[in-house]
Amino acid sequence: MQNKLSEIKQKAVEAIQASTDLKTLDDVRISILGKKGELTSVLRGMKDLSNEERPLVGKMANEVRSEIEEALEQAKEVIARKQREIQLKKEVIDITLPAKKVELGHRHPMSIVLDDIKDIFIGMGYSIAEGPEIENAYYNFDALNIPEEHPAKDEQDTFYINEDMMLRTATSPVQVHVMENSKPPIRIIAPGRVFRSDEVDATHSPVFHQIEGLVIDKNITMGDLKGALEVFIKELYGDSVKAKFRPHFFPFTEPSAEMDISCVMCGGEGCKVCKGTGWIEILGCGMVHPRVLEMSGIDPNEYSGFAFGMGLERITMLRYGIEDLRLFYENDIRFLKQF
Repeated sequence: MQNKLSEIKQKAVEAIQASTDLKTLDDVRISILGKKGELTSVLRGMKDLSNEERPLVGKMANEVRSEIEEALEQAKEVIARKQREIQLKKEVIDITLPAKKVELGHRHPMSIVLDDIKDIFIGMGYSIAEGPEIENAYYNFDALNIPEEHPAKDEQDTFYINEDMMLRTATSPVQVHVMENSKPPIRIIAPGRVFRSDEVDATHSPVFHQIEGLVIDKNITMGDLKGALEVFIKELYGDSVKAKFRPHFFPFTEPSAEMDISCVMCGGEGCKVCKGTGWIEILGCGMVHPRVLEMSGIDPNEYSGFAFGMGLERITMLRYGIEDLRLFYENDIRFLKQF
């Protein structure tokens, strides 16, 4: 039995020394020390030994196991170190090669203009309001005093989810949510995405961005509306820009107006952008209709207010002289680098 143990030890040491990778080394361990290994088989035969031989053979077997395990561990470290050295040689980096240039991104032109608009109105005491992009018919139409027969309710103009739910066609519903959940005085702007069933061309898109504004307080007049918007356009486009208001109709405001500014492209002298008139329509506005106030729980006999709405894409196009709205969404790096 002792001779057998010596043979196993000698055989194991030779096999360990001949191993060149971790898998071969593990195979050696299993063949010697595994459940069906040679040393395990010898230990099972100890039951046939005499009482005098059993302690001697047991001690020798433990010593052989310890020596084999130690040899395995040493060989494992040597093989792992060699493999690591080989891997490092394969992965050598030439630090003299030029590094890859890191391209830093920057804000989209519409984000730049939106931040500027926010800063202007926050400076005048407004806060920013947000609302859901999926609305029901009440908030998207009825609460804004839009009649049943209004063309905005047609399926060719609105993305309906079902008979009552739709993608909002304007950010105006945010105003209704704010009026229902806040007490006057109210002074907010509501920027966000809106959706209309439009064909994509240089000036239209089924998904675009609007900024709505709302002020509700006692004794608010059309003069307050004109004053706020004139401050806004001069801050955004410069002191030389002029504004004028034309009568218009919106269901949710009365009286209503469209606001024109002197053409920022030609300085009001006339060009193809302003069609030779020297003026460009920039937004719609008006005094909040008493019925809209009443439906939102605000007493129109005590409070009045004004509202306005503008397209962010249009504002940005005028700011930078961009003539095709599609450029905003194509992510052409040649276009974006200009800003």
